[in-house]
Order: sequence, then C-alpha cells, then structure tokens
Amino acid sequence: MADIKLFNIKGKVQEYQSGTVTLEKELQTVIENNMETFFGVTFLASEYRTTDGGRMDSIGIDENHCPVIFEYKRSVKDSVINQGLFYLNWLLDHKDSFKVLVIEKLGLKAAETIDWTMPRVICVAGDFTKYDESAIKQMNRNISLIRYKKFGDDLLMFEQINENIAAVIEDNTAVISTKAKNLGKSFADHKKEAPSAILTIYEDIRNFVLSLGDDITENQLKFYVAFKKIKNIVCVEIFNNKLILHLKLDVTTVDYEEGFTRDTSGIGHYATGDVEVTIKNRADYEKAKVLIERAYNEN
Repeated sequence: MADIKLFNIKGKVQEYQSGTVTLEKELQTVIENNMETFFGVTFLASEYRTTDGGRMDSIGIDENHCPVIFEYKRSVKDSVINQGLFYLNWLLDHKDSFKVLVIEKLGLKAAETIDWTMPRVICVAGDFTKYDESAIKQMNRNISLIRYKKFGDDLLMFEQINENIAAVIEDNTAVISTKAKNLGKSFADHKKEAPSAILTIYEDIRNFVLSLGDDITENQLKFYVAFKKIKNIVCVEIFNNKLILHLKLDVTTVDYEEGFTRDTSGIGHYATGDVEVTIKNRADYEKAKVLIERAYNEN
C-alpha cells in the first residue's frame, strides 16, 4: 500500500516524517484515553484478564452497545488477528463476565442495553501484510484492520484498510431495553412485515448511502441498521408506513421541517445521530439525500 504523506503548507512547505510510536504501550494508552473520539467506543478496561489466563489489550462497548475488543500488533510476525478472534470467542461464551464489567464501569442501565448481535475485534498496527487482509475475509467474525501513522510529535492518523462484516449473531440474552420490552420486534421482524413500497425506498436509501464511498460498511444490529465509516454516520429503522433515519449531524446546522425532520438530542431513541428524518414516500427520500450526503462528508 502506498505510503501517506502529510505536509505543512503554512509558509515554507515542509513534510512531516511518518513513523510509529516509540512503544506500543504508548499507542495503547492514547487510544484508551480517547477511544470515544477515535472509534465511537466507550473504554471499559485495559489488559482485561480471561478465565483461561489470557489478557485482552483493551475492551470497550461501542455506540451500538456492542462489545469491542482491541488488539495491538507489535510486530509483523504477531498473529494478532487469531489472538483477537480467540478472545472474541471467549467473550461470546462468557457474556455474564462482560455484563458484570459494564455494570462496574457504567452501571446497570448501560448493562441492560448490551447488544450481542455484532461484537467485533479492532486490530491496530503500523501496517498489515497482504496475508492479514486476506485472512479476515475467510473468517465469519467482525474484524477491522486499522493502520496508524504518527507524524511529528503531535499528529496521529488512523486508516481503516479492511473490514470484515459477518452475519448477525443471534442474541438470546435478556431483552435489551425498556423500549424493546414494549415493542419486542427486531429490525428483521419489521423488515419482513413492511410493505413493498417501503422496502423499495429502503433499498434505494441503502444503495445511495453505500455509493457515497468505499469506506462505508453496513452493520445490521438488533433494532436498526447502521452505515458507518469508523463510526456511525446514518442509522435506519423500518416500520409499516415509514422509515426513520438517524443522522450524525450538528443539530444546530439543520433547518427543521415539521413531520420530516426533528432534533432528538434530548429524546431517548434507538441508534446514533440526533437529527431524525422521517421518510414516508419517494419525495421525502429525495429531500433526505442532501442531509445523508452531509452526514457522510462531515464525519
């Protein structure tokens, strides 16, 4: 993969020399202290010990309430992907242990929202081999490969070079939230029951979002679908007579239209993004395209 070059163009143009951090522990500390900003993940624990004597580098819970394991590749020869998958399989067999961790760090209310449909591993390294990129395509697990570069003393870049999205894992644990207890139906349930007119618009929206860039991936969660770069940009819920979009936009920059858009920053809701868009027909979809493009470009 071609190296990325970064220049300071103020005054005399100067190139920042890229490199890796002096110690991988330094990178781990920076990520753990800023996990929410970098990846939309709430940090839970460092060097989390498993019952079989293993130790996950970092563990957190993402904006979709799914568990996330971070593993840091310390050399080209490290089998960090296999190690991450081993820990992910352990976690799926020890859901109660993760729930206890969430209760200890974030409280019981947060623990009740855990979604086991899309747990994942994020592998962070200065670089990956072609064999690493090929290997994750053969695995039925959610894995992201993130390359980092450090420029000078105070610039850090992350680049998602590959991501594997696996099939949704059936979540047979306790119902996720109070809203879930009341409604009960999953995204898949709503999709099965939705009329063809709504499903056609949904597919158009899906295709439009994915066409915005090859850096977008699609994650089907228990109650909604999230389209994301490294973090969510657009989330979609399906109902019998409408689609609800949640867009990650600055709520102060949107002109709201009654019955079409609203600010939900102070209202509890599924998914991420505080600009809600209601789409009932093709005209609404055409109007929503501008906001969807903004969500892509501004995140």
